[in-house]
Amino acid sequence: MNFFEHQDRARRQTKFLVFLFSLAVIGIIAAVNLVILFTVGPDVGLMIGASFITGAIIGLASMFRAMQLRGGGGEVARSLGGVLVEPGTTDPLRRRLRNVVEEMAIASGVPVPEVYVLEHEQGINAFAAGYSPADAAVAVTRGTLEHLDRDELQGVIAHEFSHVLNGDMRLNIRLVGFLFGILVIAIIGRRLLFSARYARDSRSAAPAVAIGLAVMLVGYIGLFFGRWIKSAVSRQREFLADASAVQFTRHPDGISGALKKIGALYAGSFMTTDSEEVGHMLFARGMGRQMFATHPPLEERIRAIDPNFEPEEFKRIAEQLDRHAQARKAEAEAEQAEAAEERKRGPGGLPLDPENLAEQIGQPGLNQVFIAAALAAAIPKPLERAAHSDEWAMETVCYLLLSNDPDTREEQLLMITRQLGEESERQVRALRQACPELAAEQRLPLLEIVFPSLRKRPERELLELMALIEQLIQADGQIDVFEWSLARLAGRHIEDALHPERVQPGGRKKLEKLAGQAATVISVLAAHGHPDHPEQARSAFEAATTDDWAGAIEAMPEVRQWHEELDQALKVLDSLKPSEKQKLVTALARCVMHDGEIVLAEAELMRAICGLLHVPLPVFGQAEEESAR
Repeated sequence: MNFFEHQDRARRQTKFLVFLFSLAVIGIIAAVNLVILFTVGPDVGLMIGASFITGAIIGLASMFRAMQLRGGGGEVARSLGGVLVEPGTTDPLRRRLRNVVEEMAIASGVPVPEVYVLEHEQGINAFAAGYSPADAAVAVTRGTLEHLDRDELQGVIAHEFSHVLNGDMRLNIRLVGFLFGILVIAIIGRRLLFSARYARDSRSAAPAVAIGLAVMLVGYIGLFFGRWIKSAVSRQREFLADASAVQFTRHPDGISGALKKIGALYAGSFMTTDSEEVGHMLFARGMGRQMFATHPPLEERIRAIDPNFEPEEFKRIAEQLDRHAQARKAEAEAEQAEAAEERKRGPGGLPLDPENLAEQIGQPGLNQVFIAAALAAAIPKPLERAAHSDEWAMETVCYLLLSNDPDTREEQLLMITRQLGEESERQVRALRQACPELAAEQRLPLLEIVFPSLRKRPERELLELMALIEQLIQADGQIDVFEWSLARLAGRHIEDALHPERVQPGGRKKLEKLAGQAATVISVLAAHGHPDHPEQARSAFEAATTDDWAGAIEAMPEVRQWHEELDQALKVLDSLKPSEKQKLVTALARCVMHDGEIVLAEAELMRAICGLLHVPLPVFGQAEEESAR
C-alpha cells in the first residue's frame, strides 16, 4: 500500500469512524432511555428530552475537545506531561533523539516536527500527533530514551513517521475528539458519585449516589463503545506502520529489538498517566489487558518482523536490561554517532524512479535517511545553531533569500529593518558574514530544520514574515525557482500550522477534469529542466503526458508568467483525489527523468510542487548545481 492508497484508506476510515461514532451515540441514548424506563416508567416526553440532552452533551463535548486540540500535536504531548526537547539541547540522549527525528523528516520531505519527552514514564512508548505534518509532534517516554539504542530508537521513530505520512495521525486526533464526547457521560457519573461523599447525611446522599451510579453505568457503555471503535480503527494500522518502519530503515532488528525490550522490561510499554484517551496513538499498549485492545499482541508484531522469535528471548533481554539499567554513557553514544556518520557518508544520491516513486512517498528507505543525515551534518554550524534557535528562526529564513548582488542585498536588508527591526537586520547580516555561501542542496533542508522554531512565533509575526518573504523575492524585479520554492513551501507550512484543522490531504476531483492545470505544471517543470533547449523540454513534456488522463492535451502550453500560472494551477490541483495525485506526481517524475539527469531547478520545483499538493517528496539524487543566484 503506497502513500496515495494510504490517503484514500484514511478518508474511508474517517467516514467509518463517523458511522461508528453515530452508532455509539445511539447506543448511549438507548441506554439512557432504558434507565428511565426501569426507574420512572414509560414517560415518552421524559425520554425524548433525555435523548436530546444526552446527544447535545456528547456533541458539545466532542466539539469542545476538538477545539482544545486545534493547537496540534504539541497540545496532546503537553497534556500528557511532555517536555519540549529544545533544539540546542546538550543532553546526549535528547540530542540523539532530535538528530533521528530531523533525519527522518528531511528524508521524508516534511517539516521537522516538535519533539517531546514524557519525563515521568519509565515504560517504552511513543506517539505522533497532529492534523498535518506542519503541526505534528513526536513524543517518546523517558524509558524509550534510556533503554533503546540508536537503531531501535530509529525504528520507533520510523514507525511514528509512518503515521505522520499516511494520514493515520489526523484520524487519530479526530478520534480523540469523538471519544471524549462518548466518555464524558462516565466522567459526569464519577463526579456525581464523588460529590455524594460530601453530603451531610446518608438520606440526602442516596439520590446523588443513585443518579451517579445510573449515569456512570451509561458512561461505561460509552467506554465499551469507545474501546471498540479504537480497536476497529487502530489494530491493522500498527502492523502496517511496523512494516513501513522496516522499509524506512532497512534494519528489522531496530523495531523488533524495541518491541522485544518492551516484552522484557518490567514496566513494558505501560504509562502512569491515564492513556485511555490516546491509547490508539501509542507505539504500544499504554494500559494493561483490556477488552478491544488498540494494538495487536506484542508477540504477533515481533513475529511479523522476525519469524524466528521465541518468547524465551524475553528472559535473556531482561537480564541484559538489568545489567544496563542506567542510561547509555555519553562516550558510547558519541562513538555510535561517529560510526553512524561514517556509514552515512557512504551512499550517494538515489535516482528518481518515476514508476516506483509512489512506493517511496510516505515510506522512504534507508538510503534517503543517509542522504538526509549527510545534508544535515554538512550545514555550517552557525546556520545550524540559528535554525535551532527561537530568536534566530525568522532571520535564518531571511538569510536564505539574500541576493548575491550587493545593491539588491542592501535593499533587502533595509526591508528586513522596516519589517522586523534593526536587531533582526543585524542578525541576518551576521549570518551572511559567517556563511557567505551555502550549498544549493542544503537550502530547502535548512528551511525544514528551522520550522519547529519558526512556528512558535505568534500568528501576527508569522503573517508579517510571509509578507516580508514576498518582498524579498521580488527585490530584484524577478523571481527565480529557489525563491518561489522557498516562499511557497514556507507559506504552506505556516498556513497549515496556523490552521491545522483546515488541512485536507486530498479532495474529490479527477485529473482528466483538470488536465489543463496539470499541463501548465508539467510545462513549467519541463521548461526549467531544459531552459536552453525547447525541443528537449517538449520531449520531456510529451513523455510525462502519455497516460489516458492526458488525452485532451494536444501540445505543450506556452507559459509566460510561470510563477503566477503555477500558483493558480496548484491551488486547483490540490483538490485532486489522492489516487489522482499519484498519477500527477508520476507524470512529474517522468518529466524530470526524461533525460536521465536532474538539474537543481527541477529538484527544487519538484519538491515545492509536491509540498503544495500535500505530498511529502523523499530526498532523491543530487541535482547538478547551476550558477549561483
